[in-house]
Amino acid sequence: MQDTDNRQPLVSFIITYYNEPAFILKECLDSILSVDLAEDEREIIIIDDGSDVCVISELEKYERHILYLRQPNAGVSAARNRGITMATGTYIQFVDADDCIISGSYNHCVDIARKHVPDMVLFNLTQDNNVDTPYLFEGPLSGSEYMRKHNVRASVCGYLFQKKTLIDLRFTAGIAFGEDEQFTPQLLLRAEKVYYTDICAYYYRENMQSVTHNKTRRALVKRLSDTEHVIAYLSQLSANLPAGDRSALQRRVCQLTMDYIYNIIIFTRSEHQLEKRIERLQKKGLYPLPDRSYTQKYQLFRRLIHTKIGRKILLRTLPIVKREQ
Repeated sequence: MQDTDNRQPLVSFIITYYNEPAFILKECLDSILSVDLAEDEREIIIIDDGSDVCVISELEKYERHILYLRQPNAGVSAARNRGITMATGTYIQFVDADDCIISGSYNHCVDIARKHVPDMVLFNLTQDNNVDTPYLFEGPLSGSEYMRKHNVRASVCGYLFQKKTLIDLRFTAGIAFGEDEQFTPQLLLRAEKVYYTDICAYYYRENMQSVTHNKTRRALVKRLSDTEHVIAYLSQLSANLPAGDRSALQRRVCQLTMDYIYNIIIFTRSEHQLEKRIERLQKKGLYPLPDRSYTQKYQLFRRLIHTKIGRKILLRTLPIVKREQ
C-alpha cells in the first residue's frame, strides 16, 4: 500500500497490532506521521497478529503511508520478527499499536541519528502527555560500556536502532513474558556506537487486558517460568563472551534475578515458593546474588535475600510497600 522509490527509508516503524480499537491504531499512526520525516524517509509496517476483526477497511486514509500484513496469531515475538524481515529502513523503531510516538521529542532522536549515525539511540517512555523536551544527550559509547555503567531499560519501544546491528538476532517465539529482556541486552552487545537521552519520546498506555496484567495462577506461573528461562539463557550466554561483554551482561543478569525474586514475593507471598525457586536458582549458579556495588537498592536487596531472616522481612514488607505505591 505504500508508494516506493529507490531511496532507502531512514526509519521503519514496525507496529504490532492485536484486537485494539481502530481509533487507537489511528492515533498511533497519526503520531508517527507527525514525526519530522519526509514521505520517502519513513516506512510504516503494521503486523496484524491474527486479530478477531481485520481493520484494514478503516485505514483508507492511511493507505499510501502503510504496509499492512495480516498473519495467523503467533504472538508479539513472531510479529516483530516478521516486521524485521519486511523492513527496508536504515533504522527500526518498534511501536505497540495502543501507544504513540511523542513527535516533538522523537524528532530530537531522529536528529541524533541523522547527525551521528549511531547503532542505537536510547530514550525514555512515559505515561505523561505533557512532557518537556530537553535537547540533551550523551555518547557515543559502546553498548557493552553502557550496560556496565547503567541500568538497562529493556523495552524495545524505548530505542531507535540500525537494522544492520541485528546481524542474526531475532525474538524468541513462545516467550510471553520477558522477550524484551532477552532481546535488548543482546542488541546492546552488538552496538558499537550508542547515544542516550533522558528525553521522553514514547507515550505508552497502561493496558489492563495485556498479558502482564493477567493475574490468574496459570499466567503467574508462566510469567515466572519465562523470566527464569531468560535469566538462565543470558547467564549461559555471558560465559562465552569477552571479559568486557561478560561483565556487562552479568550485571544485567543480576538485576533480572533480583527483579525475579522480588516478583516471586509480590505475586505468591509464599515462603515455600520463595525457598523452592531460590533453590532452583542456586542449582543454576544464579544464587546467591554476587556482591557487587551496582546500585544501593541492589546491595540492600542482596544482603536481605541472602539470609533466612532477611527473606522473612522481605516477605512481610514488600507486599505492603507495593500496595501503598
